[in-house]
Amino acid sequence: MPRSRPVADTFTPDERSRLMSLIRSRDTKPERAVRSLLHHLGYRFTISGPRNRRLPGKPDIVLPKFETVIMVHGCFWHRHPGCRLASTPSTNAEFWQNKFDRNVARDARVRRKLNQQGWSVMVIWECQTRTVDGLEKIAARLRRTLSGTKISYAASPEKTAALRVAEKARKAPRKKIRKVESPGKHDAR
Repeated sequence: MPRSRPVADTFTPDERSRLMSLIRSRDTKPERAVRSLLHHLGYRFTISGPRNRRLPGKPDIVLPKFETVIMVHGCFWHRHPGCRLASTPSTNAEFWQNKFDRNVARDARVRRKLNQQGWSVMVIWECQTRTVDGLEKIAARLRRTLSGTKISYAASPEKTAALRVAEKARKAPRKKIRKVESPGKHDAR
């Protein structure tokens, strides 16, 4: 089988920089799917409160009642072991490998600091949020971790509804919030 050669980048450095700047670091589809699942399973959490900003690594989701933080990692940027989404670009390989090594080292350092402060750390990978089966496994893991006991999961209506909502949140485009002034029933006086 012939070896594939690296393909030159088709974008100028300015265009590539602009495209890379559009990659979101918050409110990603995987994060929204996990938050939706947590909410529909009845857990309450914070996402950008003062507690989150004071914690090492600014966790994606904090469940203060359970002293647990959830990090929703993208497989590419955080190097999910064995995942097909954790590919390495063939051009400028040394730059990318250094960047990935720094990300993985920072993740380990943040987990260690959080554990030292008494927080339980749960990592959920992007690829785990892509299917209903993956969301079911996350739901079971959340219940097991947060309750401290193993719970059997038969197809209950509450679980099925939560998974449908989480899957819908994962697929939905991000909505822009606009302030719309509409006449209310009290305006007619």
